[in-house]
Amino acid sequence: MQTDSISHFKLKRMLESLASKEGRGTELITLYIPPDRQIHEAISNLREERETASNIKSKTTKKNVQDAIEKVIQKLKLFKKPPSTGLAIFCGAIPQNGPGSEKMELYTVMPIEPINIYFYRCDSRFHIEPLQEVLKEKETYGVLLIDGNDATVASLRGRSMDVLKEMTSGIAGKHRAGGQSARRFERIRESEINNYFKRVGNHANEIFSKIPDLKGIIVGGPGPTKHDFQQGDFIDYMLKQKIIATLDTSYVGKSGIEEVVQKSSEILRGVRYAEEKRLVQKFLYEIGHETGVAIYGESDVRRSVESGVIEILLLSEEINTMHLYVRCKNCSYTEDKLLEPYEILNFEKQIVDKKCPDCSNITLEINNQRDLIGEFIEIAEKTGTKVEIISTETEEGVMLKESFGGIAALLRYKS
Repeated sequence: MQTDSISHFKLKRMLESLASKEGRGTELITLYIPPDRQIHEAISNLREERETASNIKSKTTKKNVQDAIEKVIQKLKLFKKPPSTGLAIFCGAIPQNGPGSEKMELYTVMPIEPINIYFYRCDSRFHIEPLQEVLKEKETYGVLLIDGNDATVASLRGRSMDVLKEMTSGIAGKHRAGGQSARRFERIRESEINNYFKRVGNHANEIFSKIPDLKGIIVGGPGPTKHDFQQGDFIDYMLKQKIIATLDTSYVGKSGIEEVVQKSSEILRGVRYAEEKRLVQKFLYEIGHETGVAIYGESDVRRSVESGVIEILLLSEEINTMHLYVRCKNCSYTEDKLLEPYEILNFEKQIVDKKCPDCSNITLEINNQRDLIGEFIEIAEKTGTKVEIISTETEEGVMLKESFGGIAALLRYKS
C-alpha cells in the first residue's frame, strides 16, 4: 500500500542519485513541465534548442546534447498531456568510467506535488532544486512551554523538532527578604512576572510570525503559569487565534517538548515526527511484551511480507544495503549476498577467482543486484502491505536502525 512516506522516500533516493551525476561540459538536460503546459509546446521548444545546439564547436558535446534532446522529445511523445502534478525529465551522457565511457541516461519523475514552472537547462549537472522544494515538510507547529522559572519556544516541522529559544524568568523567590513589607514584595514580584511574560511573548511573537506556514501553536508547562500567561495580552492576537491546545507537562525545555509530542498525537497526527515515534513505540511495546505480533530482521520480515501477514512494515530510510544475486554459469548453483555499497567492489574482485561450491568451476557471477529497501517496498505493494519509511530524526528511529537492523514489522495477528 503506497503511503506518503514511500513517495517521499522514493523521490528522495531519486534526487540523491541525480545529484551524484555529472556530465562533460554542458551536456545534461533538465526539463520541468507544469501540468497546465501543452506537450506539443514543450516539444516545439526542444526542437528549437536542438537547432541551437548545432552551433556548439565540440563535435562530441554537440552530438551528446542533440542526442539527449532527441531522447527527451521521444519520451514526451508518449504523453498526451502532462500528469496532474507536472513532469520532470533528466537526460544526458553520463561518464561511467572516465572519458569516452559516456552512456546516455534518461530519468522521468512525476512530482508528488504540482510544480508550477516551465524550466529548461543544459548544464554539467541536473537541476533538482524544484523537486527538493517538494520534499520540504510544509506543516509546522509552534510549541511554547512556560513555568515560573523557565520558558521554551520550539517548532515541530515534519520530522524535525527545533528548540528555538530558551529563557529564564529571573523572578525572585516567594520568600521576601528581611525588612521588606509583604505588599511591597508582592508588587515587585508581580512586576517581575509581568516583565517575564512580556519577554516570553515578544520572543514568541518574533519567532512564530516568521513561520509563513504555521499550522498551530501548542502552549504547555507544569502548574498554572501557562494559563496566567495565556490570559494576558502577551501574544499577538493573530497568533493567539492559532493556539490549538493547552497541555500539562512535567517539564519545560527539550524534555517538555518530547512530552508535548507524546501527549499531542491526535493534534499532531499530521506531523511526521510524532507519527514516526508512535509507530516505532508501538513496535517496541509489542516486542517488549512478547505479544507475538512484532518481528524484525531481514529474513523473518521477508518471509512474512511475502506471505501477506504483515499489517505495517517499518523500514529505516538509512538502509543502503544491496541484495546481490549470485549464480554459477556452469551449473544451477545460486546464492544471495547482502552487502553495503562500499563492499560490492571488493566482492566483485573476489568472485572472479572463487570456485562454485557445487561444480568447483570458477564460473560464479553476479546475475543481478537490487536495492534492499526498494525490493521490500515492491514486495509489500504486491501483497497490499502498508509501508512506513522511518527516519533517524527521532530516538526511536535511531533505535530501529541500530538495534533492529532497520527492518521490522507489526503482524495482522499473533505468529
